[in-house]
Amino acid sequence: MNTAADILFGGLFQGSLYAMMAVGLALVWTTIGVFNFSHGVFMMLGAYLAWQGIAWGFPAYVAFPLAVALMAGVGWLLQATVVRPLIGRANLVLVVVITTLAAGSLIENGALVVWGPRSKQVPPLLEGNITLGGIGVSLHQIAIIVITPIILAALWFFLNRTRLGLALRAVAQNEDASRLVGLNVTMLYALAFGIAAALAALAGIFLGGYRFMTPVMGADPLLKALIVVVFGGISSISGPIFAAYVIGFFEAICSYYFGLYWTPALLFAALILTLMVKPEGLFTRSGGRLA
Repeated sequence: MNTAADILFGGLFQGSLYAMMAVGLALVWTTIGVFNFSHGVFMMLGAYLAWQGIAWGFPAYVAFPLAVALMAGVGWLLQATVVRPLIGRANLVLVVVITTLAAGSLIENGALVVWGPRSKQVPPLLEGNITLGGIGVSLHQIAIIVITPIILAALWFFLNRTRLGLALRAVAQNEDASRLVGLNVTMLYALAFGIAAALAALAGIFLGGYRFMTPVMGADPLLKALIVVVFGGISSISGPIFAAYVIGFFEAICSYYFGLYWTPALLFAALILTLMVKPEGLFTRSGGRLA
């Protein structure tokens, strides 16, 4: 019973974190067709802004939403200064990879100057621990497992049931036709980056309440988010979400039976096999880019 509970809880927890990490990255790709390689730095900066709010005396229920809102503004600013001027140029994807990497490096070093190299941690979403199925788990982890599907469901509702979300889907499917019917494509690009940055900030806050924060904490989450997006397929939002939980359970099983040392190697072996068999991703859906 303990083995099954350990794997089940570990898979749900890891999958929830990976889904939060990857969904913003997938949203930018499906909308604009570029990868934002400063996404990991957005996670770090969101966590640090939340920590700063706590340090200034704000309660967590104020500091956390404020950090998320500020990061939405940072996402908009990055899009306006680093991405938007390049849209329409040749080799857009490669150029944006370079510029967002440069912007991420600048933000990362700025965080190092402002907050220093010492590790920090934000308060957990919920304090305390409980025992489930014979294993001890923190209420913070349980909160992440519960909150993440709610956030993802809200994102799905926004994209599929609201006029603004449908406009984003329209831009993702055909930018020229969207302009012809009067959609403000520039504003929608900015909205996609703002939402992605806000989701990255949430992921950073989740991580910051679980482990210690450093200015370089975004590198590993960015790598995992890229793996999730490739596994699930870059042509949709739902694919990476499903893939996040598949990878979460895969890592939980591998960690339990083979140990932490072999888990990354097995994960990359599975990634290579997936790319060989189905290079478009495990959960790719036909049709438009947003699903």
